[in-house]
Amino acid sequence: MSERELREVGKVTHYFTRIGVAVVELNDKLSVGDRILIQGSTTNFEQAVESMQIEHKNVTAAEAGQSVGLKVEQRVREGDKVYRIIE
Repeated sequence: MSERELREVGKVTHYFTRIGVAVVELNDKLSVGDRILIQGSTTNFEQAVESMQIEHKNVTAAEAGQSVGLKVEQRVREGDKVYRIIE
């Protein structure tokens, strides 16, 4: 198994339960296709970034300082940390 590096890319600032979307405030770049880990006191799962939106428009990448909407596979909570997995 290869070594994996985790790089913190942001934190969850809001979660829309009905549509399964997390708002993540980024402190590093994030792109569609990246694998991420979301961790918090009761959250711990990995997924691929399949789509991202800024202001309801689809984007393929976002930079530090931006807030993005991410479709997530499980429930997340405000304050959960988001890490990019580097294989």
